[in-house]
Amino acid sequence: MRIVIIGAGVIGCAVARELRRYNADVTVLEKENDVACGTSKANSGVVHAGFDAVPGTLKARYNVLGNAAFDRLSAELGFSFKRNGAYVLCFSKEDEPVLGKLLEQGIKNGVKQLEIHTGEQIRKKEKYVSEEVTAGLWAPSSGIVSPYGMTIAYAENAAVNGAEFKTGKRVDDIFYDGKKIVAKCSDGSVYPADLIVNCAGVHGDDVNNILCEDKLKITARKGEYMLLDKTAGGYAHSTLFQLPTKMGKGILVVPTVSGNIMLGPTAADVDDKDCADTTFEGLEEAFSKARRTVPSLDKRAVITQFTGLRAHSETGDFEIGFATCRQMYNIVGIESPGLTAAPAIATAAAEEIAAAFGLERNENFVAQRKAPPSFAKMTDEQRAELIAKDPLYGKIVCRCENVTEGEIVDAIRRPVGAKDLDGIKRRTRAGMGRCQGGFCTPRVMEILARELGCDVAEVTKNGKGSEIVVGRIE
Repeated sequence: MRIVIIGAGVIGCAVARELRRYNADVTVLEKENDVACGTSKANSGVVHAGFDAVPGTLKARYNVLGNAAFDRLSAELGFSFKRNGAYVLCFSKEDEPVLGKLLEQGIKNGVKQLEIHTGEQIRKKEKYVSEEVTAGLWAPSSGIVSPYGMTIAYAENAAVNGAEFKTGKRVDDIFYDGKKIVAKCSDGSVYPADLIVNCAGVHGDDVNNILCEDKLKITARKGEYMLLDKTAGGYAHSTLFQLPTKMGKGILVVPTVSGNIMLGPTAADVDDKDCADTTFEGLEEAFSKARRTVPSLDKRAVITQFTGLRAHSETGDFEIGFATCRQMYNIVGIESPGLTAAPAIATAAAEEIAAAFGLERNENFVAQRKAPPSFAKMTDEQRAELIAKDPLYGKIVCRCENVTEGEIVDAIRRPVGAKDLDGIKRRTRAGMGRCQGGFCTPRVMEILARELGCDVAEVTKNGKGSEIVVGRIE
């Protein structure tokens, strides 16, 4: 059986991995130059506890199931994950009943150890939290993860188990050829399949609506973020939410697994599903609202800004299951808590597809992924041992993040390896530090050109059309 997955975000890559537990040929088509180029690279990286989702929804079910899988998966696939806990903060006595409702909702969803703390209790744990805070809901099972690191780990393991990844493949037509359902890409290539799994994110409705009579409607919900330098890492240890609204979970102050602090996201519905621009107004909103939580936040610590687009379904819930048109399975409308829910969604979808088609188990499936070495996290003894094996690990390329040439070469050569600067950044953190690549970019470009066998003028930031240089000066 041949299965084609459209979209290589965290859902598409997780589904590819889980489907390879069965005897099926799996191909993943991604319109961008790499995996994790959409929502999966631009989100808060929070592993939600599950108290926010409405009981009885798919969001609630898969959130709690997904959360429970992260300890095992992070060990199995070698991606960074930490259970740092989360607070939902209340800024007035009048709003405190909302915390009680969230607590009750969390209990109904099966979330454990939820507690309501006073403002004084919160500030004992988080000393920078505003004096305005009167109370908060404490959720110790909440965590943080590198969203792109998790996606890349899923993709690598799927590829090792036989899944094929095709990047630069924008699907613009789907049709039946009499026997198969066929995905046709903008470059003219065609991919016949027995089943198409639609994991196209904000474009999930576009893929469904090409062929299916029952139309879907996905709205791109834009969220702008600010990232603070590691010197500001002490501002928060737990994830700090404000009370949620109908547009989402509000502005967060959230630590990252790499030691930074992130502020955001805003929430605004937009017509352009590919517009990831930041705006002065949006960033000002993110910063000013975040300062309500932590008044001592300093703009001088901001090192970059970015925008993510969430796929909001008009139903308000995930849309998962076989579509009305033959041979398509939809996994769409996967907004927050989609990252948390991804492991459970992928497992359930693969099981449902396998049962429907009578797929047998793949006895050769390899669940473990060997994580790449991280020079910055090693002891001196470990570093010396690694350099003795490969001298390239003794050459620092990115000073801000202590990334070596050996790590960059490994990131290119690994399964579903990096092809551009952003791909190197997501895999190694080269260019993610205080100088944002000001020092290391030329050297990373040279390594990419050497390893890919191309001229440095062909090296891109994130695929065709984003070349860094135009030629050589004679």
